[in-house]
Amino acid sequence: MLLNGKTGLIVGIANERSYAWHIAKSLTEHGATCAFTHLPGDRNEHRVKRSVTELGLKDAWMTPMDASKDEDIEQAFTRYAEKFDRLDFLVHSIAFAEREYLQTGKFLATPRAAYLQAIDISSYTLLGLAARAHPMMARTGGSILSMSYYGAEKVVPGYNIMGVAKAALEATSRYLASEMGPDKIRVNSISGGYLRTLASSAVGGAEAISKQVEEKAPLRRNVEGADVGNTAVYLVSDLSAGVTGETIYVDCGINIMGG
Repeated sequence: MLLNGKTGLIVGIANERSYAWHIAKSLTEHGATCAFTHLPGDRNEHRVKRSVTELGLKDAWMTPMDASKDEDIEQAFTRYAEKFDRLDFLVHSIAFAEREYLQTGKFLATPRAAYLQAIDISSYTLLGLAARAHPMMARTGGSILSMSYYGAEKVVPGYNIMGVAKAALEATSRYLASEMGPDKIRVNSISGGYLRTLASSAVGGAEAISKQVEEKAPLRRNVEGADVGNTAVYLVSDLSAGVTGETIYVDCGINIMGG
């Protein structure tokens, strides 16, 4: 029970296959209290509530939030502070890009609006959430996590604008780590491997990526949700007290392979 007494906010559960869900599962199994956000609307609330119930958390606290709107972020953290007296961790697991621009050979055709939208939702939101979390988290220190992917570092066909957005996310994480470190707040990214999710299904050539990982990764398999969830436990816990500003690869080793 590495996380007994720790309380925090999970942003980005889409369903029971999403990385955010697996992270919440591992954190709660190790004693953490997790609160959740969902996109506004009854359907979104129902979907996230159903996923959270699958974690055995029937009475978990939830609040609506559209992270692309500053006023929504403000309201969500105000509600959180009314319910909880501490914020030990924040998990950012949200990203978005128009599906038609996540296809092989289409990066050159990305329009300005789609480019900026991907950067805003997938990267800037980490800064927006961290800025609002900072006053509460600074009281006792804490850990902020975001989810990245190998396409931020190397070209992955079909990942396109999302690769650019994830590169910005990783850089944002490092700058936040530098500024928030004096308040004992650690900021890290987990670069998770291919996992079949709603997000990954939008990427052109996703099945080919999955097959390549099984054939070439040192562990000869694709990553499982629990692999990332357990790494999140480490990064939230005091075991990682000296770790910040890092991008930690949890991808069965595929990132070390050439060709």
